[in-house]
Amino acid sequence: MRTSGIRTAVLAATTAALAVTLTACGGSGGAGAAGSGSGSGSGKSSAADVTTTHVAAAQDATSTAGTRQCDGDEMSYSVLHRFPNEQGEHLLITARNTDSKPCWVTSFPSVILGDTSNVLEHSDKDAPGGNTRITIRPGSKIYSAVALFADGTKTHTSTELSLAMRDRTGDTGPATELEARDSKGAPSTFTWSDADVLNWNKTKPYDF
Repeated sequence: MRTSGIRTAVLAATTAALAVTLTACGGSGGAGAAGSGSGSGSGKSSAADVTTTHVAAAQDATSTAGTRQCDGDEMSYSVLHRFPNEQGEHLLITARNTDSKPCWVTSFPSVILGDTSNVLEHSDKDAPGGNTRITIRPGSKIYSAVALFADGTKTHTSTELSLAMRDRTGDTGPATELEARDSKGAPSTFTWSDADVLNWNKTKPYDF
């Protein structure tokens, strides 16, 4: 009975597969004949289309699974002080993958300004997407920014900051000491009483 059951199941599966093939190919009679008359305008996907979609999704999943998370050691950083003492003043952070392999980042960098000890909070004005993985290929760049606010009370002044990569759990990798530069490449002093940081992005924030 067990062997008979297996053979029955195989026969049923074969019959079903044949029916799907005939339908996809516009076989004669019934719905197949009607479908062949309507052409591509019927809006129905063929078995080949569905298979192709599944293969593409599998390849994407494999590519993502094979890419490690960036830990910061493979990154080259630069910090540009933009719009000093003006509205929109910020530190533009650029990270470039100097490794020979791609890696991914998520969330926002862990940043401490000057000689303070507080890690900056994520900006509540930032666009959604902090949980999205951004893959950085060798030689490619990503960006973040520190928005600076000075209200005249309890201000701090510095040219330096420290930065570390942060994963989805909030844990950070090794910190890198950086110096803010102006558009000419010289060290640039920035002042703040409050500041926050944006998510990593493939495009420059505050690019106006």
